[in-house]
Amino acid sequence: MSAGGASALRLVVLLAACLGAGGLGALLTTPALRPWYASLSKPRWAPPNWLFAPVWTVLYVAMAVAAWLVWQKSGLLQRPMKLFILQLALNAAWSPIFFGLRAPGSAFAEIVALWLAILATLLEFWKIVPPAAWLLAPYLVWVSFAAVLNFSIWRLNV
Repeated sequence: MSAGGASALRLVVLLAACLGAGGLGALLTTPALRPWYASLSKPRWAPPNWLFAPVWTVLYVAMAVAAWLVWQKSGLLQRPMKLFILQLALNAAWSPIFFGLRAPGSAFAEIVALWLAILATLLEFWKIVPPAAWLLAPYLVWVSFAAVLNFSIWRLNV
């Protein structure tokens, strides 16, 4: 396979992995939206449910491109990509905990671990390809917001 073909294949693999993590979350989230999530008390500033899918889609694509840029420079088995895989696994685990187990408290603990993994990944990406780190910055901001929302929902429903 040519270098260009290998590069394109890496991007496709990363897009599939990131969008697949999102798809897994959607599979577990959608059935729980009604009646469980709808019945929960939420802060007034909670965004409407329809906003989450488009925001996450953009973030997953940006994550894939960021990882692709780094994979080109560092290889798959180096620390930055290992951190990326870890944070993606933590990302995929949040929906099963929050929506599947209906456990906002446990999901909050998990999202804190996710936030730390994203930050570590962003910092490692910065060392190799600074634009890749910038591509992860909106993801870190959104997960920060999601963590505050998760915490608020947990506390409002204890």
